[in-house]
Amino acid sequence: MKLPRRQFLQLAAGTAALPALLRVATAQAYPSRPVRLIVGFPAGGPTDITARVMAQWLSERLGQQVVVDNRAGAGSNIAAEGVVNAPPGYTLLLVGATNALYEKLNFNFIRDIAPVCGIIRVPLIMEVHPSVPVKTVAEFIAYAKAHPGKINMGSGGIGTTLHVSGELFKMMTGVDMLHVPYRGAGPMLTDLLGGQVQVAFDPMPSSIGYVKAGQLRPLAVTTATRSQALPDLPSVGDAVAGYEASTWYGVGAPKDTPAEVVDRLNKEINAGLADPKLKTRLTELGGMMLTGSSADFGTFISDETRKWAKVVKFSGAKAD
Repeated sequence: MKLPRRQFLQLAAGTAALPALLRVATAQAYPSRPVRLIVGFPAGGPTDITARVMAQWLSERLGQQVVVDNRAGAGSNIAAEGVVNAPPGYTLLLVGATNALYEKLNFNFIRDIAPVCGIIRVPLIMEVHPSVPVKTVAEFIAYAKAHPGKINMGSGGIGTTLHVSGELFKMMTGVDMLHVPYRGAGPMLTDLLGGQVQVAFDPMPSSIGYVKAGQLRPLAVTTATRSQALPDLPSVGDAVAGYEASTWYGVGAPKDTPAEVVDRLNKEINAGLADPKLKTRLTELGGMMLTGSSADFGTFISDETRKWAKVVKFSGAKAD
């Protein structure tokens, strides 16, 4: 049967438009069941806190529960590998700075995880147990040099941001501290509060409550500038020229996740970062919003990976 030219062109145009219509339909229908947000650290730490704040927002926006699933271990690489091997669409990863630190793994993070959207960038607080007789970074350096190898520095695990931020401090100041790794910031904070470790570089979301309550003594924030959440606290860089460290959080997905699903998630996360109520909550945790496209977030992750390679090499950090 020979079709009239006009009818043929109409059918051809409709066929060409079909993929785009299917992509729109997929985005509108997503999700049709609960979504898991995998976190590579135990409950109570900064990664977990950020994940739960965003999961609540996404649950409301998507009309399906976004369930936080904590899978601690190996510097969050157990969680990351689980997401790499998961079917695309309904398993997400709460990405953190730690994920940018490792290269020799069973997977390639930059290749195998699709960047979805950043959430926040936060300072770490250089903080000590109140029994440590110092109130400034300069006093701490003098005290540490007078007691080499006698100060225990807690972290959330080997190769975590908490660890390498402390290693950067050691590298730049020449102090000798004993690194004591834990399986996450939550357990580390328990021992810091109890005095089993004396100092830590901990992300602001998990420490700010203890600092404000006077249970931990803050010496400085690790970012180049002061934090709005603790405006009276100086920067480590004021005493150690050139020092700067921070951690960050975002969302990633398996690499084969449909682009329209990534775009939908990116749109909803950015909407949350612009929402006054959610933005205030994240700012109170010390967060600076990491808005932007999925491509922007991918570029950010690549830049962070290059930045920390030198410190990781110095510390000899490997996934535990």
